[in-house]
Order: sequence, then C-alpha cells, then structure tokens
Amino acid sequence: MIYIYIICFLISIPLLTILVGYILSTRPYKGPITQHFNGKRFQNPSRRKANSFKEVGQYIQKREPDKWAFQNDAFIRKELPPVPNEEQVQFIFINHSTFLIQHKGLNILTDPIWSKRCSPFQFIGPQRMRPPGLDFDALPKIDVVLISHNHYDHMDKNTIKRLNKVHQPTYICPLGNDKILKSWGCKNIVCKDWWSVTEIADLQFHIIPANHFSSRGFYDRNTSQWCGFYIQSNQRRIYYVGDTGYGDNFEEVKSRIGSPDLSFIPIGAFKPEWFMGPIHVTPEEAIQIHLDVESTKSIAMHFGTFPLADDNPKRAKERLLKGLKKAQLNESDFEIVEEGKVHVY
Repeated sequence: MIYIYIICFLISIPLLTILVGYILSTRPYKGPITQHFNGKRFQNPSRRKANSFKEVGQYIQKREPDKWAFQNDAFIRKELPPVPNEEQVQFIFINHSTFLIQHKGLNILTDPIWSKRCSPFQFIGPQRMRPPGLDFDALPKIDVVLISHNHYDHMDKNTIKRLNKVHQPTYICPLGNDKILKSWGCKNIVCKDWWSVTEIADLQFHIIPANHFSSRGFYDRNTSQWCGFYIQSNQRRIYYVGDTGYGDNFEEVKSRIGSPDLSFIPIGAFKPEWFMGPIHVTPEEAIQIHLDVESTKSIAMHFGTFPLADDNPKRAKERLLKGLKKAQLNESDFEIVEEGKVHVY
C-alpha cells in the first residue's frame, strides 16, 4: 500500500506543476496582425527568440552562479524627496528597475517592486538581496506608473495593489497587459502598441520596442507585449530602456525621436551570455546602447537586487567600468548611482 501512495505522490507533483502553470498564465492579447504580432504571439524587433524549455534545462544543469550576499544595511530614504524644479529631472534609484522620476509636475514610477521576492509566491522564488532604497511610505503622490512587461520583477501584484490603495495612478503599458492590471483593481490604464504616444500634462510617453519576452505561467509566452519608454517634454528627453537584449532597434529610437538627455539602461542578469543574450544585454552591450542612441548621460539598472541569472552585482559593475574605459567614456557618462539618493539632471 505504501508504494501506491508513493506513486500517487510522484504523479501528483508534475500534474500540480502543470495546473499551477496554467492558472498563472495570463489571457492572450487579441488584435490585428502586424509586423511584430502574428495574430497569436509577439516578436522581437531583432527576431531573436528567448530560449525554449529545452535550453532552460541545459542552463539549469550547467549553472555556475556567482555568490551573492544580503545587504540589509543599505541606505533607505524614509522621508519625502524635496520638491523638484519642474524644468529639471529629479530621480531616485529605488533599485532593480524601479525609479521615481519627477519632471514637469508629474511623479512617475517605473516597474515598481517593493516585495521581498519577485515571484507569484512570497515563500519561494528570487529573493530581494537588498532593501528598496526609498521607503514605500516616503513616496510622493504617484501620478503615472510605467509597466514594461509582465514578468514578476517588473509587474508586481503586491506593489501595484498598494499603489492603487494609496495613489490611484495612471498605468501605461504595452498591449495585452491591461487585463491583469484590471484584475488587480487598476482603474486608469493606457495600453498601446509600440511607437504609440500618450500625453499626460506636459509630458509625452512613447512606448518603445525592446528585445525580450513575456509570460507569467507556462502557457502564455509572448501573448502580451513588452517595451521600453521614452518620456519627452520641451526641456528633457528620458529613455527608460526596460528589459532587453541587444539589436539595431536602438538606432531607430534615435532616428525617430532623437537622442535622450538621460537614459536608464540595464546591465545585469546577463550570464551565461549564450542563454541570456536574446533577452538581457551585457554591460558592454549596455554601453553600446548608450552610444547608439547618443545618450548624454546614462544610469545603470537591473542589477544588484534579485539573483535572476549567474552574475552578481560585482561582476556587472566591474564589466561596466572596464567597458567604459575601453570605449573612452567617463564613469560620469554612464553612472552607477546609490539607491535612495536624490539626483537632479
């Protein structure tokens, strides 16, 4: 009899996994066929695809992860930021890909996550290795939230529900992501395709192509869109690149909209490069994006918070600094800033 129980248990594990993967999967976007949407799934501008489950298995077997360490003593800003000069850009790096950007009277958050894990469950999944650099209760009134795609480290249910309760912001996202935001109680949602523009107050928000993928479960890969954002006013141009692999689409950003004054570019979660290359840039490729768009100043992001790949924060920083030197750029051209500190540009 004990063997029957063991067999049933072993059978139930994959069945339960399949069931959970199905429940977590989002409803697919439905719309007209375009150059980057074939009627069922979205495609990268580079046409490179994220690796399949077969390559995921190979990656897991061959992993050589760097060591990470908790940094619970990191600086946390607990007071409201100073009131910014509306003609300038004031920003705080909260960590990972989350920034508070203040410009022209609007307070903007990018891909906000304050949760302890970037996961559908808070008892398992990639754990936060350092606290958010800005306490949630120290946020000013949030007007706009930019959601680049539906991965758990960028679209965090717990944080979005907290924002709805306190701030009721407007959410801007690419196609197919509005359904899940509505299910979480979001009321004001702007959901548009690549290269579309939304005007709020004195700012234009462009939804920009990126090379990545989407999914929250096992059955919804690339059924919703991913993107970066370009924020434009009469005084400043701000480029939030989002998660991306490298491609020639960045030169198109420059040709279509112009060179940004300030860019936020990812540098982490790139190792091993054979596996991460289609979806995450290396620090050297991040520098190339900076050069492609001719950004006046760039800020590093997407590193040092969640162990999402085999590189740790030290490796990402060292390769960025070495790459800047090789490219004959100053560290102030592409800067690694401390979380929680107020920066004005």
